Amino acid sequence: MHLARIPTSRAYLRLLTRRVLPPRTPSYFQPPTSFSLIRSYADASSSPSTSQNLTEKIVQRYAVGLPVGKFVRSGDYVSIKPHHCMTHDNSWPVAQKFFSIGATKIHDNRQIVMTLDHDVQNKSETNLRKYQNIEELAKRMGVDFYGAGRGIGHQILVEEGYAWPGTLTVASDSHSNMYGGISCLGTPIVRTDAAAIWATGQTWWQIPPVARVELKGVLPKGVTGKDVIVSLCGLFNNDEVLNHAIEFVGSEQTLGSLKIDDRLTISNMTTEWGALSGIFPMDNVLKDWMLEKASMHAQRLRNSSHPRLVSREIEEFFALNTLSASPDASYAKSLTLDLSTLSPHVAGPNSVKISTPLTEIEEKKVAIQKAYLVSCTNSRASDIAAAAEVFKSNPSAKVAPGVEFYIAAASTLEEEAATKAGDWDALINAGAKALPAGCGPCIGLGTGLLKDGEVGISATNRNFKGRMGSREALAYLASPEVVAASAMKGFIAGPGNYTGSSSVVSISSPPSPVPSSTQSSNAQEAETEILPGFPPLIEGEIVFCDADNINTDGIYPGKYTYQDNISREQMAQVCMENYDSSFPTISKPSDILVTGFNFGCGSSREQAATAILARSIKLVVAGSFGNIFMRNSINNSLMTVELPNLIKKLREKFPKTLTRRTGWWLRWDVRRSKVIVREGPQGAEEWSLGVGELPPNVQDVFVKGGLEKWVKARLEQ
Repeated sequence: MHLARIPTSRAYLRLLTRRVLPPRTPSYFQPPTSFSLIRSYADASSSPSTSQNLTEKIVQRYAVGLPVGKFVRSGDYVSIKPHHCMTHDNSWPVAQKFFSIGATKIHDNRQIVMTLDHDVQNKSETNLRKYQNIEELAKRMGVDFYGAGRGIGHQILVEEGYAWPGTLTVASDSHSNMYGGISCLGTPIVRTDAAAIWATGQTWWQIPPVARVELKGVLPKGVTGKDVIVSLCGLFNNDEVLNHAIEFVGSEQTLGSLKIDDRLTISNMTTEWGALSGIFPMDNVLKDWMLEKASMHAQRLRNSSHPRLVSREIEEFFALNTLSASPDASYAKSLTLDLSTLSPHVAGPNSVKISTPLTEIEEKKVAIQKAYLVSCTNSRASDIAAAAEVFKSNPSAKVAPGVEFYIAAASTLEEEAATKAGDWDALINAGAKALPAGCGPCIGLGTGLLKDGEVGISATNRNFKGRMGSREALAYLASPEVVAASAMKGFIAGPGNYTGSSSVVSISSPPSPVPSSTQSSNAQEAETEILPGFPPLIEGEIVFCDADNINTDGIYPGKYTYQDNISREQMAQVCMENYDSSFPTISKPSDILVTGFNFGCGSSREQAATAILARSIKLVVAGSFGNIFMRNSINNSLMTVELPNLIKKLREKFPKTLTRRTGWWLRWDVRRSKVIVREGPQGAEEWSLGVGELPPNVQDVFVKGGLEKWVKARLEQ
């Protein structure tokens, strides 16, 4: 067991391996034969007990086509019919996929919600036309629609009652995890999945391994939910919970110290921690919050009731529902965190995996030029109140000279609440600049982006290089209080309402996993049927991008994501731009792109896969992949293979550089489920590695040109 000691609070994290789960299918899902009836791909002949964790219980409710008596488990591929599915600015690209597969009517218009939130400051004719198209589509299909400026989609789903405790709700956005803050299993999907849900009500999902995170103690004064998740991202930063579902548990006293807004922040940023979901249990804190929301809606609507949040129905719901994990539920991992020992933390620069106690970074007086209180993570009324209190406690204080402080509420309802409390005006009067409710700077769109050489501090969820503006800028993440105090003082600082600590944190990492047979060079060869039209051999020279955690912003910059008129040629030219701008001049068509671990982490944008295809690269090999990127790759016909041993060999052979042509060649023998690597020209040393089988039904997805066309073919049958 590796023991890392990091100077910070006396938080203790304990990681225990409780049960060995079956390995993930290396790169490919087993696609269903029908979207109207999809059976689980787990072994239906087994006889599992009814013991399930919370994630499995919720998926059980929303899985369709299961064999009689089948109880779902982590690792199972299932067809899911989500309670709700949200799309935002990407609704129009989803619509284009929807119509291209031959669909004309949304399967269940009560299941779908459309919001406009990402590029709301963009008043160009092109963007306004797209927004109008989405609104008209929603109206024509009878879908609930929330226009530009109303708020961020995730916040709308929470405050309008679409995300509901005990349900499974998805969205075509990577921060769908946020719904877990109100005990709703939220997880991201991609555009092709959304189109499939529009057309059929269903898509596929592989139930992740589940990590149990036990919280103890209570939060000290001045420590927030943002500090909890920033600490976890920084302290537990070796992908230990990558592609896991997370279940937070704790005593009534401990969970009572975490307001729902804190829980929403924590769940939201489990995405940055590497997880596919992060859910809190149902309790009285949640019940009281929902009743408060119902009361606010009742006052706002006056003579009409809210369609979902009604006090009487909420009381009845909590009286009848006590959904929780089975006492003997199995988990892949277990962690324990003592909240009472935490102190405020700052993440960065340019990484959520670098977490520094505020007391340490404060001493360095890191000057800033921009500060941001925006996004679905931390711009609710309580966050705005916390930031406003920094200035209210110093009545004469203003935003420091040379600093621009931008604020945008998560929704108009949150802005109205902040205005009513006097907090919004307190920030404006102190010199903050208001932006419309929406994503804006968080996604690198609109006013106030970071410029070359600037330093910014933000209450958002991501500070990837180049995400909030220039690649030559530095971005830090912190709580609203710290952001406001930094804006006031001109350097990264806190409001001084906390007690620092110089203790240590002990982190126990799990033992290294035993290599599976799919990674062994001695793997037994198996003959696989090759469908007509699928190449039995895929071969090319290795171009090596030697880095781990290359995120989707690095592969395809966010500033291009919502420009729907970018040609394939333009996509090819900006591919990997935020990682290595020289990549287009180094790589060649038909290369095999090889990269490090956790490739494609980050957002749900499909262009991260399609931009690579635009460079005529058909195969990506990595030590491991981000789950959403792998999903996008499969859905868009980009082949992926995980070969951690190859990455190790390349790193032993070549000095580290961003991108290099290696002169090595890789050949994937699909029929024999084997990869052969040649370390140079013909006659050079060769060695092989076994890989997972690519069965004919998965080949069929690639032969058809991706999941979209594959679904279309079946709708036409």
